[in-house]
Amino acid sequence: MDNFFQMHFTPQQVGAISSLGLAHMGDGVYELMCRAYLCAAGNQTVLKLHKDTVSMVKAPAQAAFANKIKPYLSEEELGYFRRGKNAHTHAAPKSATRAEYSLATGLEALFGALYLLGRTERLNELFAIMMEEE
Repeated sequence: MDNFFQMHFTPQQVGAISSLGLAHMGDGVYELMCRAYLCAAGNQTVLKLHKDTVSMVKAPAQAAFANKIKPYLSEEELGYFRRGKNAHTHAAPKSATRAEYSLATGLEALFGALYLLGRTERLNELFAIMMEEE
């Protein structure tokens, strides 16, 4: 593998990765997308960028975004989401309920799977839905 920015795993390869492994990958993908979104939004101080990023990547925010995109997910995508949501995590952060943490882990697993499958266009579609104002 010589290009880690454009992954093209097969569904079988993604299926062989643990749910928490997918969430680990998706955590990085999601945070990178949030950082890019905030930088593209305009001229801000580094401190403001950091605070805004942290607020977007906290489990309660991720849980809300997960609920927002769930109606748009295909059966395959829902499968990846459920794998992460149902993963046995040992602890939730103090700032989130167990339910929020489960939803956040589901979102991260979905983003990890889509990234590894090379479906960056779909990642962008889902992220755009998440960022739409209601």
